[in-house]
Amino acid sequence: MASKGPPSAPGAEPSQPRTPQHSFGTANDATAVVAAAGTVIGWTHSAQDLLGYRAAEVVGRSAGFLLAMPEDPVRVARIAERCRAGVGWSGRADVRRSDGRQIEVDLRVSASFHLDGRVCFLVSGRERKPERTVGQSVLDAFLTSAPIGMAVMSPQLRYVWMNETLERIGGVPREQRVGRRMSEVLPGLETDAIEPLMRRVLDTGVPVIDFEYRGWSWADPHRERAYSTSFFPLTDGDGTVTGICYMVLDVTDRWRAQQRLALVNDAGASIGSTLDVMRTAQELADFAVPRFADFVTVDLLEPVASPEETGPWSSGTGLSGLRLSGTGAAHPGAPAEPGRPRMRRAGMSSVREGCPEAVCRIGDPVDFVPPPHDIRFLIDGEPILIPVLDSVRHLWAVEQPARAARIREYGFHSLIAVPMRARDTVLGLTTFVRSVNPVPFEPDDVLPARDLVARAAVCVDNARRYTREHAAALTLQRSLLPHTLPGGMALDVASAYLPADAKDGVGGDWFDVIPLSGARVALVVGDVVGHGISAAATMGRLRTAVHTLADMDLPPDELLAHLDDLVLRLSDEEPEGESSGTTVLGATCLYAVYDPVTQLCTMARAGHPPPVVVSPDGRVNFPELPAGPPLGVGGLPFETAEIELPEGSLIALYTNGLIEGRDRDADLGMSRLGGALAQHGLPLDTLCATVVEQLLPVPQPDDVALLLARTHELTADHVVSWEVPADPAAVAGVRARTARLLRSWGLEELQMTTELIVSELVTNALRHATGPIRLRLLRQSVLICEVSDASSTSPRLRHARTTDEGGRGLFLVAQLTRRWGTRYTPEGKIIWTEQELPATGT
Repeated sequence: MASKGPPSAPGAEPSQPRTPQHSFGTANDATAVVAAAGTVIGWTHSAQDLLGYRAAEVVGRSAGFLLAMPEDPVRVARIAERCRAGVGWSGRADVRRSDGRQIEVDLRVSASFHLDGRVCFLVSGRERKPERTVGQSVLDAFLTSAPIGMAVMSPQLRYVWMNETLERIGGVPREQRVGRRMSEVLPGLETDAIEPLMRRVLDTGVPVIDFEYRGWSWADPHRERAYSTSFFPLTDGDGTVTGICYMVLDVTDRWRAQQRLALVNDAGASIGSTLDVMRTAQELADFAVPRFADFVTVDLLEPVASPEETGPWSSGTGLSGLRLSGTGAAHPGAPAEPGRPRMRRAGMSSVREGCPEAVCRIGDPVDFVPPPHDIRFLIDGEPILIPVLDSVRHLWAVEQPARAARIREYGFHSLIAVPMRARDTVLGLTTFVRSVNPVPFEPDDVLPARDLVARAAVCVDNARRYTREHAAALTLQRSLLPHTLPGGMALDVASAYLPADAKDGVGGDWFDVIPLSGARVALVVGDVVGHGISAAATMGRLRTAVHTLADMDLPPDELLAHLDDLVLRLSDEEPEGESSGTTVLGATCLYAVYDPVTQLCTMARAGHPPPVVVSPDGRVNFPELPAGPPLGVGGLPFETAEIELPEGSLIALYTNGLIEGRDRDADLGMSRLGGALAQHGLPLDTLCATVVEQLLPVPQPDDVALLLARTHELTADHVVSWEVPADPAAVAGVRARTARLLRSWGLEELQMTTELIVSELVTNALRHATGPIRLRLLRQSVLICEVSDASSTSPRLRHARTTDEGGRGLFLVAQLTRRWGTRYTPEGKIIWTEQELPATGT
């Protein structure tokens, strides 16, 4: 039983009772009520099961006829005297069943009690088995041992008798209960549910088994307990119920075990809902308050709270693996003491609004480790249980004065500190404190605390690993995609990139703008099958290859052919039956070269969607460009197409994720893309963002890349060219003409250098190539000098020996220019150089 105490825990509901087929307990003990004169006045179904007599055959008669032989009157009187004195009696007796069979039973006669004004005794019996010995009566154990309490209630639901066990369980003496109702002596009990249940047993005569409820005991008024009670009717000869007998079993240990298991199970639904370290720590604190503690703090090591920084401590490396902080006082915001870990407050929660008892706030540095402040505690220590906090102890008052003050101010009285570790990695420390809840932590509370922290630690470690990997993935993506789009004076450029995998932030689509010789610019867009880091890594390899091939000034169709060979080679290099994660499973690409001098754009594509062109007057068209096979097919040619892009034209290169969706076909998507690009009056960056917003399907099924370029013409005042006669004497005239041009452009600072470059290139062409020879100078963001001839022989840079009379021309050119190179044309080749313009140049 339970007695007066705090109300039941919120949300606690009594269990539903069970109704058995027969009565009186799980042990089937026969029970009867006998008056002092020996007359049977109460008979139960279990007594009928044992002896075979129905209540009508027994009630009202002397119990003596049930005995196999007459009982000694002196012995009977002695037994009655013991029972009246409140002692009771137990022993053996031979009784006769209704079928005449004689059996030996263990009897238990209770202390006397009054029922309807008569002195009565409760007599219980069980057939004695051959293996049982004197003094080991199961009946005695049932009536006298600690786990079972027993009582008899009158029809008015008042106590008429109770055993010592029940008295000890409830903590209320017998004299304070007898004659009174349960609700009068046990106000803290769920009597609103129990008394109606007993009335139902009185009305129906049907017993109730294992009714569970919770309450407080006078013996331990601060700790809630759980009980299981069974109620049995007492009937007279007519079968009328004349009272209630009930048994009580303290099931607190089982109930607490269930509560702890439920606590840990429920944590799985509340902790780790996101892949955010700080949020996960806060979820742990919020979950544990007030279910388990009144104040909870979660402190994480700084590398854990900031996963993109240095990694956390490994518990397998010992002290040498710890990154300890410097010296200083142990107070908030100050460096940790020597050998004390630097942590950061990641989460906390309190039953008091605003967590006024906290010494540190979220994000503040923390150096708290509970006494004895041993650093090994975080690495391999067991949870610390301090059932009774003593703030005046030296380790608190001297080493933790701020926290000692909080202990006194807010009444902290019990603490559990659990190191947070996962996968052999030290993550931090979680501290549980009780102040409002008067029940101190006990050893059994350490296990659920450990389990809660262990579950949260795995979530924190997952979040930490994800954050670091995500940061690495984003770094990879940023390193693979262009940081700037150098369109120069030829193009205005804008771009957008949205990976389908928002979790990783990376994908296989890419775009690029590559400056080429002769003021030309290459535009590239590609798409690797798949998403995530593997697709991004493959994309990086292809992008690097495109840069290398573009530097060779290959035509678009030849560049794609070389790229196709690379994809085939990468696939062949993959070990059979293995996958490195960077295998090219499929890729498409579109490569275009725009020349601002001729305003021509030469393009080729490998299985990629065609570009969109919006003319200066707003007309939209999709150039007829041969599709070509996807990269990696091999053996099939690529074809080029050439279109004119007048000044102010807009060309859009994109990946299929922008025009295709789960419910949209590519043709419809291209039509919508053309309409979106035809919007007038928008800056290029704004137009790019608007197009993506209008066309991007939700949810986004694929990576999306969009590259927009608006063309500019390099006019005649920026480009000058003339033919060079096939005469070595013409070199002097070329130098003089170059000098006059540079002065007209305001580039006098480059005159001497440019004259030397022109002289060397033209002389080489006259000596080693065939005509016609042509010189072209372009003033763009750099000064470009080009000499073309009809030869396909490539010039070679070499170091001339001291005794050589020549061979130093290209070496001097390389030293005087920013870069130089050769590109081949259908008519021959072009040697070109680039020089930086002076700061005052235009």
